[in-house]
Amino acid sequence: MTSPATPPSSSINASGDDGTPFTVLVVEDQASVRASLVAELRRAGVRQVLEAANGDTALAEFRLHRPDLVLLDIRLPGQDGYWVAQQMRESEPGGWTPIIFLSGLDSDLDVWRGIEAGGDDYLVKPVKPIVLVAKLRAMRRLLDMRRRMVALTEELHQANQRLNEMVEVDALTGLVNRRGLDRLLYGEILAGRRENLPLTLMLCDIDHFKRYNDTAGHVQGDACLRHIGLLLKEVCMRPRDVASRYGGEEFALILPNTPRSGAMTFARALTQLLKTSPIAHPDSPLGSQLTISGGITTCIPDESTSAESMLMRADEALYAAKAQGRNRFFSFEMQMDTIEQLQG
Repeated sequence: MTSPATPPSSSINASGDDGTPFTVLVVEDQASVRASLVAELRRAGVRQVLEAANGDTALAEFRLHRPDLVLLDIRLPGQDGYWVAQQMRESEPGGWTPIIFLSGLDSDLDVWRGIEAGGDDYLVKPVKPIVLVAKLRAMRRLLDMRRRMVALTEELHQANQRLNEMVEVDALTGLVNRRGLDRLLYGEILAGRRENLPLTLMLCDIDHFKRYNDTAGHVQGDACLRHIGLLLKEVCMRPRDVASRYGGEEFALILPNTPRSGAMTFARALTQLLKTSPIAHPDSPLGSQLTISGGITTCIPDESTSAESMLMRADEALYAAKAQGRNRFFSFEMQMDTIEQLQG
C-alpha cells in the first residue's frame, strides 16, 4: 500500500464510550498487505489489532475476542470472505459487529454478494488511509450508537419490571395485589393446562373484621392485616406458591400442582398456624382469638378454565364456609369443610 500517511485530524478514538479499547480484526492472506493495514490502523489510533491469514483463524479470533470491527478480504485460501462473514453472523445471534470487505474487485455484483453475506461496507484495494479512517469512524459511530441503544433498552426493560412490581404489590401487606393475582393466576392456568397438573385457588377472609376495626381501631386493623399477610407468605414455601391481598380483609393463595386432598391439608395447617400465632379479637362471637374462613377450588385446567371461573368457585366455597359457622375452609369440588374432614 503506497499511500500517504494518515492525517492526524483523521484519527479515531482509541476507546469507546464506556472506556473499552476499540479492537479491529484484519483478515488478509497477503502478509505485506496485512502488515500495511495494521500499520495504518495503529497510526489512526487503534491500539488493539488482531490478525488472521485465513478463514479458520479469522473465525477463531472472532469468537474468542469479539472485535469491534472486521476488515475482511474476499479472496482467502480455502473458504472465501463471503463464507467467513456468514459464519461470523451466525455466531453472534442478537449481536452486531461491523464487517468491511476488502477486495481488488470493484463491481456491483461483488458489492451485492458482500451485503448479502452480512457485510456492512466495501473498500477497494489498495485502500487509501484517509478513506480507511473515514470508514472506521463511521462504523465506530454506528457501533457506539447501537451500544447506547442496547443499554437504554435494557434500562427501560428493568424500569418496566420495577414499575410492574410496584403496581402489582399491595402497599399495606407487601403481598401481590389484585392486579398481580389476575396475571399470575392466568399464567398458572396456562401452565396447568400444558402440564396436565392440578391447580388450587384459595380465598381467605378474616372473620368479623369490621367488628375488629370498630373495636380496636383502624391502625390496629392495618397491623392485623399485615400480620395475616406475613402468615400467608410464610405458608407459601414453594417457589410458585403465591399469597396475595384480594381486597379489604380478603386474601388469595395460588397453589400450583396441589390436588384437592393437598389443598384441604394445606387449609388445616394454615388454621393450626394461626392458633400458634394468635391475634386477640376484642369483639368476635367466635371467641377471644381472631379466625379466618376460606373457600377452595381445585381443578386440572382445560380450555374452559378461566381466572374468573376459578375465582367464582372459590368465592362460592368461601360463602359456604361462612354460612356453616366461619372459622373453617370449604372445598367447592369436595363439598367438604375442614371440620367435617377432621371428624371423618
